[in-house]
Amino acid sequence: MAKFECTLQGDYGQALDYFHNGILNGSMSASFEDESYFQSFGVRCTVRVYERYSWTGGNRLSLTLTLLGDEDKIYLSGITAGGSQGMFLKLNTFGEEAFLDTLRELAQRW
Repeated sequence: MAKFECTLQGDYGQALDYFHNGILNGSMSASFEDESYFQSFGVRCTVRVYERYSWTGGNRLSLTLTLLGDEDKIYLSGITAGGSQGMFLKLNTFGEEAFLDTLRELAQRW
């Protein structure tokens, strides 16, 4: 498992579209699996799950994206999982890190 978190400024809807499109365009095997959305008192929260195939691990792994917005303040969290081949220990996390690097690069460009 790998994790990336940061705070950003900007429009929540634009940020959600930006990260969604960037993740899907970051890998030809990336897919959008499902989402949960909640809004209360002007605070918005979206949780989305993406998957992609890891060539180095020979399996699929997931990226859970959480976006929390309050006015122009945005909190971003990304957690990857599932890229290991070990039964009891995580032997290979290269795929997880690579998937998370896509999100890190998108956040830096935002």
